[in-house]
Amino acid sequence: MISRMSHTTVYVLDQDSAKEFYTEKLGFEVRNDVTMGAEFEGAGEGFRWLTVGPPDQPGLEIILAAVGMGHDPDTADQIRALVAKGALGAGVMNTDDCQKTYEELSARGVVFTQEPARRPYGIEALFRDDSGNWFSLSQTTA
Repeated sequence: MISRMSHTTVYVLDQDSAKEFYTEKLGFEVRNDVTMGAEFEGAGEGFRWLTVGPPDQPGLEIILAAVGMGHDPDTADQIRALVAKGALGAGVMNTDDCQKTYEELSARGVVFTQEPARRPYGIEALFRDDSGNWFSLSQTTA
């Protein structure tokens, strides 16, 4: 039986820029930043295994994957175009206070495409990372 999710992938256009965005703007911590060698299948000259996660959720690692990781060049180009276009929603990030977190992240330079608004399930704002992936910032209300 599956007990939990430990890793999830977010494709990014530039891993250095993404690392800066997720750590300095969102406040995540780096979990791994390792370059794998050519001995890994499909790695060519190697690929970078870069993971981050929220400090209060140590069991989750978000893989900030280069669009070419594990993909042929044509597929990598298609993924790159979708990410850059902002066509990929990467998930939901929870907060206890959506308005306060919105203000804090906005002050750090995070671009929101939707300000906090009341929804049937709570309060939600939408933002994009530096590659174009969009996320829901959600506060669950009773």
